[in-house]
Amino acid sequence: MRRIAIDRRGFLLGALALGGCSRVASSRVGQTSLQAGEDATHFVQRLLLRPQNLAREYSASAVSAIFKPNGSTDPQDATYKALVADQFAAYRLKVGGLVEHPFEISLDELRALPARTQITRHDCVEGWSCIGQWTGVPLRALLERAQIKPQARYVVFRCFDTMDDGSLTPARYYESVDLVDAFHAQTILAYAMNGAPLPVAHGAPLRLRVERQLGYKMPKYLSSLEVVDSFAGIDGGRGGYWEDNGYDWYAGL
Repeated sequence: MRRIAIDRRGFLLGALALGGCSRVASSRVGQTSLQAGEDATHFVQRLLLRPQNLAREYSASAVSAIFKPNGSTDPQDATYKALVADQFAAYRLKVGGLVEHPFEISLDELRALPARTQITRHDCVEGWSCIGQWTGVPLRALLERAQIKPQARYVVFRCFDTMDDGSLTPARYYESVDLVDAFHAQTILAYAMNGAPLPVAHGAPLRLRVERQLGYKMPKYLSSLEVVDSFAGIDGGRGGYWEDNGYDWYAGL
């Protein structure tokens, strides 16, 4: 039987464009229908991609001369600014939620763990792309140390940066992935970029790289990660800052 070639990127970006209709759907019926469409896109993506499939990796010669930072570039949170001032010596990533052994870990301790380096393309929902080299700890290693509980379904990432949305209490950025992506070989907590410590503009001291999704799924300035079974009761309940504001939760490429 002849195999049918599928342009996965084109197919899924088309699906994302359709999913964008949720930004203008205001009725309960419309929102329910569009949520069903997003769920279907997620399901089809999982059919097209085996859990172990890797995003394309590039040679060092392909690294972009200029890598445009996405999202926040200089958080003004007082706690974060104090960490920057002492070069993150007091930084501790908190790991908790539905785990048997919650813990905190310093940046030096993270750097001492077995690392992965990968050169990948960052695709922004705004339409631009850049290639960069990232080095960090596989997220899998921290989750295995914490020993997630059987009911766990997602990992939620909390960040130091707040979003300037004009409100009296601006929301902190947060994101999430499911356990398929959390345990993927290329999902790392990156502390270095292009062979140097991660710059503040790109998320120092630690950012998520989940290479099979769009850039807004890769939060910067990580303060903690929490293993959960549901998004209920977490901010807007959609699994991420932009998702709470109408973006699709699943942004696979």
